[in-house]
Amino acid sequence: MLSVVIPVYNEEPILETAVRALIAKLDRRDRPYEIVLAENGSRDRTGAIAESLAEELEHVRVLHVPEPNYGRALREGIVAARGDYVLCDEIDLGDLDFYDRALTLLDQGADMVIGSKRHPDSDDARPWLRRQGTTVINLLLRISLDFHGTDTHGLKAFNKARVLPVLKHCTVEHNLFASELVIRAGREGLKVEEIPLTLKEIRPPSVGLIRRVPHVLADLGRLIYVIRIKGS
Repeated sequence: MLSVVIPVYNEEPILETAVRALIAKLDRRDRPYEIVLAENGSRDRTGAIAESLAEELEHVRVLHVPEPNYGRALREGIVAARGDYVLCDEIDLGDLDFYDRALTLLDQGADMVIGSKRHPDSDDARPWLRRQGTTVINLLLRISLDFHGTDTHGLKAFNKARVLPVLKHCTVEHNLFASELVIRAGREGLKVEEIPLTLKEIRPPSVGLIRRVPHVLADLGRLIYVIRIKGS
């Protein structure tokens, strides 16, 4: 079974349309699935819409995190997932080409598959500032934590049984939870593979890039302390 985990925050305008479109695509695949909407601290009708979809659609489940916290929502969604494979998606993407390629690699023995925005073959059409943000954070992770990949944040799929022990050692939330999970998976010797993506932003992010910078730097400092200094 496949569990698709999607953190959602203030997504009232697109949530219902995006979920129904994703279900229509997944129904054409020969694999049982569920969609876990991890709503976190929304101030609009996102939570109510998610609950309505879960009541109507058998494949949809909802969990609620009381504060806006992407990392905590993603973490709790992964823990709650019932599938053997977990795929972490974004509500505005639903890239089934990534699903197909990633699941094939998992079936062939990969432990984790990263959809890398910085892969040489990726086509990243996001605004310039967001592309530069990805470049900077990956450079910081490489310098400070000896990260050898090209991306940590965004689409990823993994074997839950193999990755769950790694997740239990993760210490940061918010913006760098996904980065810590990927970095720890590599440090633990899991088989992590990267594949290219085609990205086009269909609407501005629900949390602005500039507002995220202080939180990202604070999480990075904590991550450096935990992994580099404490060695845990």
